[in-house]
Amino acid sequence: MATPDQPMEGLLADIGGTNARFALCAPGGDPHSALVLACADYPSLVEAAVTYLERAAPSVLPTVGAFCIASPVQGDTVAMTNHAWRFSIESTRRTLGLQYLSVINDFVAVGLSVPRLSPRHRTKVGGGVPISNAPVAIIGPGTGLGVALLLPVEGRWHAIPTEGGHVTMTATNEEEHTVLSILRQRFGHVSAERLLSGPGLVNLYNTLAQMERTMPAPLEPGDITGRAVSGDDPLCVRTLRMFIAMLGTVAGNLTLSTGALGGVYIAGGIVPRFASTVEATSFRERFEDKGRFHDYISRVPTYIITHPYPAFLGLSGLLSA
Repeated sequence: MATPDQPMEGLLADIGGTNARFALCAPGGDPHSALVLACADYPSLVEAAVTYLERAAPSVLPTVGAFCIASPVQGDTVAMTNHAWRFSIESTRRTLGLQYLSVINDFVAVGLSVPRLSPRHRTKVGGGVPISNAPVAIIGPGTGLGVALLLPVEGRWHAIPTEGGHVTMTATNEEEHTVLSILRQRFGHVSAERLLSGPGLVNLYNTLAQMERTMPAPLEPGDITGRAVSGDDPLCVRTLRMFIAMLGTVAGNLTLSTGALGGVYIAGGIVPRFASTVEATSFRERFEDKGRFHDYISRVPTYIITHPYPAFLGLSGLLSA
């Protein structure tokens, strides 16, 4: 426990389906000592957290914690959507020796980071000007597709978790209609996450290869985006082009459904890696392609969050609270 002349430290964790990111943070301070651990390397969240603390070796062990996780958080037991970890919040708190532990949805944390982002940690795509005190939408393809809403309430921002990544994916042209028809044969219901995520990139790549009657290479999501950005693989270029177009459609639908006139922020582990090239894609065109509501939605700005650990910004505020 911290002595009067030692500052209190908090433990932060951003737990996704692939990686668990940890950091330390004094209440009201800036996160530091960030480290990324692969979830698959540890049997549980506790083991990953203990490993982090051993490697970070803080002079004062954390006594409070704020975690976010890629899963709904309802009650004490948390079961991840895209990973096998399952844990009790209270048991985790006791095992890690924390006096207080808050666990929230990962996109709630990302949403809470938006008011704290500096201009250098976001890239604007297209036009539009945010309306103050209007809702803000956050969407992010990663291991899954996260969606949250940020609402201004009595002078403070409140982040609302959603499961918007599991809305039904729709097609806007014949090529997309064929893609969805093929995927429905495999999955039945095809959600936006089935396409707009890391595994979704692979689903899309394999489906387009099937449509071209070619044998797909055994590529990971990072391989597909890397080859697409470099222009070395026409099928990967086609895959990423459709991925970004579909993301524009879903982001536009989200905006109309929520009235997010304060802007739409794109997060997650995929799009920020090639943020500088999104302006040249059809993302914004598809975002604005809403028929009679084109003028309405064209006034809404869209941004890509480029901060390396946006969830930590949101979680650090919980320690102060």
